[in-house]
Amino acid sequence: MAAQPARGQKPFHVVTPVLESLPLSKAVGTKVFMKLENVQPSGSFKIRGIGHLCQDVRGRAPPEPSLSPGGNAGLAAAYAARELGLPITVVVPSSSGPTPVRKLEELGATVEVYGKVWDDANRRAQELARTEGWVNIPPFDHPLVWEGHSSLVRELKDSLEAKPGAVVVAVGGGGLLAGVVAGLQQVGWQDVPIIAAETLGAHSFHEALKAGRLVTLPDITSVATCLGAKTVAARALECARECQVISQVVQDAEAVRAVEQFLDDERLLVESACGAPLAVLYSGRLQRLQQEGRLRTPLDSVVLVVCGGSNTHMAQLRALKSQLGLE
Repeated sequence: MAAQPARGQKPFHVVTPVLESLPLSKAVGTKVFMKLENVQPSGSFKIRGIGHLCQDVRGRAPPEPSLSPGGNAGLAAAYAARELGLPITVVVPSSSGPTPVRKLEELGATVEVYGKVWDDANRRAQELARTEGWVNIPPFDHPLVWEGHSSLVRELKDSLEAKPGAVVVAVGGGGLLAGVVAGLQQVGWQDVPIIAAETLGAHSFHEALKAGRLVTLPDITSVATCLGAKTVAARALECARECQVISQVVQDAEAVRAVEQFLDDERLLVESACGAPLAVLYSGRLQRLQQEGRLRTPLDSVVLVVCGGSNTHMAQLRALKSQLGLE
């Protein structure tokens, strides 16, 4: 089903640009188009699905407090709540750092810092939903969230002259992957391969694919905290059965180097989570997939979903480089 705003409401997300990246095209050996989700009002693709879910919830119920766990998801929920005139509490883990907390408070949200990683914050949000009777806005594991994210692919079909040879996305909890698969199915592009990129230490989707079942990581050790779901949504595994999904795991250092290279190449600062799919393109992994016969040769084009950049800044990039010994 295509995502439609509840009761005719205008969606909270904007139609984002699709631009060719000449440096990435040179690195890959074919045209690379960037879908610039980092320019969304909340700073990431999350506003598509979470905005859609919030409008549906608001359209069916009287105003009541809501809550959401997570950084980019929390920002999207806080933005939607402000637009809808609803109070919201966002639970974030301590690993989020001060930047998302400040941005959430600027949007009028009440912020609670709880636990070390996203899974801890999510458990707290579920507990508050039960005890306080609030509406929980899940960050990735909900059909309306996937439905909202599917709008991204319909925009691609409107913007591109031809079907791409592959789509490269970051995977955290699996919501973006589920939305892209839904969108590809809606526009008849279900044969387009999806390259799903994660960083080592936040690679729960890769482990689940390898095991053929959901796997919970013992901890999140990657610096790409926006990919930090210890267990992906069950829907992510289903997507791998419905479409060709190729998992790629990169090192933190590769992701951070890719973020810096992308800043030099395109003058865009994105999060380390977005560095994972960037590293796939900069590192030659895509060409290796072609050599192994897992991707077609030649590829007509590649689409990179630039998932977000709301929770980063130059000081953080410098700190990550220092932490990883890259300076």
